[in-house]
Amino acid sequence: MRKQFKALIQENKWLKGVPTTLTICNSLCGFGAILYTLNAYTVDSEVIPDILTLSAYIVLAAMFFDALDGFAARIFNAASMHGMQMDSLADMVTFGVAPAVIVAVMAHSLRKLEGNSYYFVWLMCAVYLGCAALRLATYNVHAMLEKKSSDKFNGLPSPGAAAAICSLVIFFNYYEEHKIIIKILPIYACVLGLLMVSHIKYQHMAKWLQSVKRNNSRLLCLIIFLGLLAWHPIIMLTVAINAYVLAGPVSAFLKIFKRPAVLQPEVDLTNAG
Repeated sequence: MRKQFKALIQENKWLKGVPTTLTICNSLCGFGAILYTLNAYTVDSEVIPDILTLSAYIVLAAMFFDALDGFAARIFNAASMHGMQMDSLADMVTFGVAPAVIVAVMAHSLRKLEGNSYYFVWLMCAVYLGCAALRLATYNVHAMLEKKSSDKFNGLPSPGAAAAICSLVIFFNYYEEHKIIIKILPIYACVLGLLMVSHIKYQHMAKWLQSVKRNNSRLLCLIIFLGLLAWHPIIMLTVAINAYVLAGPVSAFLKIFKRPAVLQPEVDLTNAG
């Protein structure tokens, strides 16, 4: 079966272009989300949450392309440096620029920012954007130098940061009474940016899901989560994504207290002096 599959790939060289096509779809999703978000400046304020929500869903949809391009590269034996660079460029558009634009437009169009508040939001979004660029560049360097991939990420992955922003945007559309989200989202975006360039460890969710079939406790957690997700998808999606974001700092904080105390050498006072 494997020989037949390898022969199929060799006979159809165009299959090696599938990962690149998926990566381009990822970047097109980001571009589409940005363009659609800008429509918020041309419509009534009542429609703005719907526009921002659809943009957020487009960014979340791009995550499927982001996951599939790596999977396709392994399947079709098409992994390359070119593909890795393409993937990071697409992620920069979709998980870097698009979420920053969504946050900035949401704050400006729904809060009617003026003066220093306007520039503050810009600054928070700029921090997120700059950290996303630094994160992706650093990830590329590590991917080139390290031979083995770990089941942990150093710093928050850019798709996770984008998902956290999008989840709150979607949550606000369904629960508009929580106006506080509009105020805290720019600050939260800044925090997410700093987490991306931090050294805090984050679980590689794709590898975690692959290990579910060998780990009964993880399988049980997944089944419970899927049940809760079916019960109330918006709330559970928001809670799950942002719990993942907060799990990193909390875990790092708890490890500080779990470090073993350094034993000091005992001094023999009987022979002193």
